[in-house]
Amino acid sequence: MTEQSAAMRTAQPEAPAGRQRTAHHDETVPVWARGAIVFAGMMMIIAGAFQAITGMVGLFANEFYITTRQYLFQFDATSWGLIHLLVGALVLLAGFAVLAGQAWGQVAGIVLVAISALANFTFIPYYPFWSLTIIALDVFIIWALATHGRDVQN
Repeated sequence: MTEQSAAMRTAQPEAPAGRQRTAHHDETVPVWARGAIVFAGMMMIIAGAFQAITGMVGLFANEFYITTRQYLFQFDATSWGLIHLLVGALVLLAGFAVLAGQAWGQVAGIVLVAISALANFTFIPYYPFWSLTIIALDVFIIWALATHGRDVQN
């Protein structure tokens, strides 16, 4: 057996165009799947920061959000501010974990983004356009993490 034939048997074939080979499996991952996870991580960071800012507005400018009558979830602006500040900070931190390739960051990201979507659903009467925008982003983030999260783990 020659050195060249031994090297040919141990060498792995190149990944097809537009795909990357994973380290722990002998399969390839579409490049767009990695892009979806990076985009989801960045959106988590951005949405978490925006949600934290929304929370700070509720804490420092109590008159900014108008309370509605006869709504099931009647909280004052300070309570909404604390809820959004806490959820936003946690989503932001989980976004950094997703970008770092941590498996726990993807699981925590799905859970926290689902909580963010629920918090924004209950916040619709106070700030409808913003709440619906964040819910739409949250749905995409959950999809990206749930569908491609396992494919791109380091």
